[in-house]
Amino acid sequence: MDNNSIKNFFGHYIDGKEFIDNGEKIDIINPSTGQLLGILSSASKKTVNRTIESSEKAFSLWKNVSIAKRTNILFNYKIILEKNIDKLSKLISDDLGKTKNDAIGEIRRGIENVEYACGIANSIKGEHNKNVSTSIDTWSQFEPLGIVLGITPFNFPAMVPLWMFPIAIAAGNVFILKPSEKDPIATQFLAELFSEAGLPDGVLNVLNGGKETVTDLLNDKRIKAVSFVGSTPVAKHIFTTASSNGMRCQALGGAKNHALILPDANIEQTVNQLLGAAYGSSGQRCMALSVAITVGEIHKPLINALSSEIKKFKVASGDSDSFGPVISNEHKQNIIKMIDSAEKDGAKIIIDGRKLLVKPSRLKNGFFLGPTLIDNINTDMESYKNEIFGPVLQIINVDNVKEGLKIIDKNQFGNGCCIFTNNGELARKFTDEVNIGMVGINIPLPVPSSFHSFGGWKDSFFGDLSIYGPDGLRFYTQRKTITQKWPSSKIDEIKFSMPTNN
Repeated sequence: MDNNSIKNFFGHYIDGKEFIDNGEKIDIINPSTGQLLGILSSASKKTVNRTIESSEKAFSLWKNVSIAKRTNILFNYKIILEKNIDKLSKLISDDLGKTKNDAIGEIRRGIENVEYACGIANSIKGEHNKNVSTSIDTWSQFEPLGIVLGITPFNFPAMVPLWMFPIAIAAGNVFILKPSEKDPIATQFLAELFSEAGLPDGVLNVLNGGKETVTDLLNDKRIKAVSFVGSTPVAKHIFTTASSNGMRCQALGGAKNHALILPDANIEQTVNQLLGAAYGSSGQRCMALSVAITVGEIHKPLINALSSEIKKFKVASGDSDSFGPVISNEHKQNIIKMIDSAEKDGAKIIIDGRKLLVKPSRLKNGFFLGPTLIDNINTDMESYKNEIFGPVLQIINVDNVKEGLKIIDKNQFGNGCCIFTNNGELARKFTDEVNIGMVGINIPLPVPSSFHSFGGWKDSFFGDLSIYGPDGLRFYTQRKTITQKWPSSKIDEIKFSMPTNN
């Protein structure tokens, strides 16, 4: 894939080939420079229908492919992904503005889910009872659903798709992937590499486009399930629409993740953890740490230590050790409005990222914001109520743990939270009582490994089964239960009552 020319046109990946149709054209902008990176051709209704037909044809064959052959392809895919990490990270950096190390970390977390999918033969085993009733055996097996859809966000163009399609395809489904129209290039490369690994044409198709493309897909009942990651308003809409059309849906929404910092926490270790969690990926993570709640006397020394370290940060792109731009100028302006509102509401701007001077000059038109640290926040402020999704860390000071827990539980979001302490009893109390889906103890980004599942609570998640891991496998399969009895020489008598197991 050549991504060096602004004249590049990007379309879709259907039946193992790139396809460009005559749909709406969308500019792909490099966030680091503000310059045109390429032009994306949105999927027309005709192309959406063609893709679903391709998927139907592929499913009729793929569902009967042995688990051994499926996992062999997945093993090949893992190897090919690892060989292409540098190229993938470069595409992500150009398309999204992530630093190289951040992009590589994203890819490696995605590869972990490919590894989990490689072991599906063990995790998809059904349940069996011999002679559950006299001469009767019963067993369950897990069947694929058919065509499943993934709608993924801009902030993780490699990792989030890899949370979805490897396990779905390993289970015998075929997958249509609709990546963000803001940075689709690396995502499409993932599909090309899967074809290189031996995946049959049509098992993974990639459709690009905006809201209209999503609407066309959600209203087609040939699609059996939808996985979504994005903002809460869109997640609600996706869940409502998909469910009303008889589709399974897991829709992951926004977040406002809190850290509760107790007076006995190790300042140096806590500061290092907070900085990476708040400002990594420019704060554009659904698991980003955006609020630190300090308990009592640790407030002032923590602020001083954070300020000292933040002043050392470098903001650039590519190989920088710090972090890159936000996704668009529109998003940058929205973040600035949130910082403005906090200041207007009486908060104290300790470090002001609005005043960032970008160097070198080639990046002057990029969508950069400096790290921002805001103190004296309260829960009535708009900057607290909304997901800022940028390099902004807000501080709230409380008198005790009970007050901190109350703030976290009252928030509408329930994605992730954490506690920093050396007190095991308080840490356990926190994990037992807090009403949040993913909890960390001295870990600010409690993203589960691929052997577990990822999912928040409250307005951060809509659906029944979380994404990837064991829940992901159950989401992409349906249980079939078989009960059998082989006739003997003795003829059974006719019974009109409900049969019992004896």
